[in-house]
Amino acid sequence: MRLASLRRSTPFRLAMTFGVLFILTFVVSGAVMYHMLRTGLAHEMDASLQEMNSVIASTYAPDDMEDLIATLNSYVNLQTTKDGLYSLVDARGNRLAGNFTAIKMPPGVYTINPEDIGQPGSGRFRIQVTELGPNLLVVGESFSDMDDLLKIVLVSLGWAALLVVVAALGGGIFLAARAQHRLDAVARTMLDVSNGRLESRIPLKRKSDDLDLVAMQINSALDRLSGLVKGMRQVSADIAHELKTPLNRLKMTLGDAIEGAAGGRDVRSLLADARAESDQINATFEALLRISQIEAGARRQRFQKVDLAGILTFVEEVYASVAEDNGQVLELLPSPSVEIMGDRELLTQMVVNLVENAITHCPEGTRIVMALLQADGETVLRVVDNGAGIPSDERDNVFRRLYRMDKSRTTSGSGLGLTLVRAIADLHFAHIELGDNRPGLAVAVSFPDPPPSAG
Repeated sequence: MRLASLRRSTPFRLAMTFGVLFILTFVVSGAVMYHMLRTGLAHEMDASLQEMNSVIASTYAPDDMEDLIATLNSYVNLQTTKDGLYSLVDARGNRLAGNFTAIKMPPGVYTINPEDIGQPGSGRFRIQVTELGPNLLVVGESFSDMDDLLKIVLVSLGWAALLVVVAALGGGIFLAARAQHRLDAVARTMLDVSNGRLESRIPLKRKSDDLDLVAMQINSALDRLSGLVKGMRQVSADIAHELKTPLNRLKMTLGDAIEGAAGGRDVRSLLADARAESDQINATFEALLRISQIEAGARRQRFQKVDLAGILTFVEEVYASVAEDNGQVLELLPSPSVEIMGDRELLTQMVVNLVENAITHCPEGTRIVMALLQADGETVLRVVDNGAGIPSDERDNVFRRLYRMDKSRTTSGSGLGLTLVRAIADLHFAHIELGDNRPGLAVAVSFPDPPPSAG
């Protein structure tokens, strides 16, 4: 990755922003620490001067100056540098002891330069002036030690700040490059998908961080997109396959009708066959459109309380005689009254499709049973039969649009009945499962209680 593109990346800018904030925090903290250290050292110096001044002044006696002079001179003799100032002068300004002659000044604590007291040299001194009778005692200490210590602290803070800057910059670049590398993987995957490679997926780092969560959500969306595209391709192929035969029949029937009309024959039966064929083609397209509308989810706005037991009772009353005419038995087991939020028309259509599917594809003597159960916080609608059933490897396929098993090619239908059932179940957040009734097929539609939010 080029540095120019890295600088423009959001992770790098965020890293630099936090780096600058960290540096500013360090600088402010360093300034506060330096100020506190300087103030503390100044207080310690004043306390040291006060203690030394008290020790020296305690030897003063108005009628005996020898102890005072000896004590002051001992301080002068003990110092190895010229950082200490000591002076005892009488009322006329004559030096009685010390290493310099103090000038007349009021008692107190002062910060002075050497030239302020007529002394050569540079730097600053902290002095304390005390009157001892007619005499003036001055003790002082140079700021050189404190300045040297503060200089060391400043240099240390400077080097530390430099290290912080380097660490922040280096860490920011490293973290930004690392994050950008993963974002580039997302961009490459999306580019692959846009170029038609729908099987591409974002690699996961298995760290369960925020980028992994986003990647998993994108991968899930890509899985859904891939499934929809494959479904569309399959639908296109199925439509072409399923409609080719009826369209050819329609074409031949109309051709026969045209020839018959030209020969003066009665072609009303041919035209009736053509109309029936076109009605079947139109019904197929209407069913496809209805499934698409249901899958869009707009009809959730029409949800209201629906009694599932009442729907089963209605379907049993209507289709019991149809099953009987087909040599079959349709039975409704005693069911509790259960209300769910849903679309009554679509739920009725779902149950009708399941019952019609069983009646159409099961042989004579088949027993078809409807039931409504409640278990584990779910309402389960079951339609089972003891017919031939559906092989386990075909149970996912039968939900595809226009899909029909080989053995059903001789029966009427468009292969959209179970597709519509799945679409209605999905609209109601229900899970549909096909199982083995041993023998026969067991269909279970499980409605959550309460249902998820439709928003």
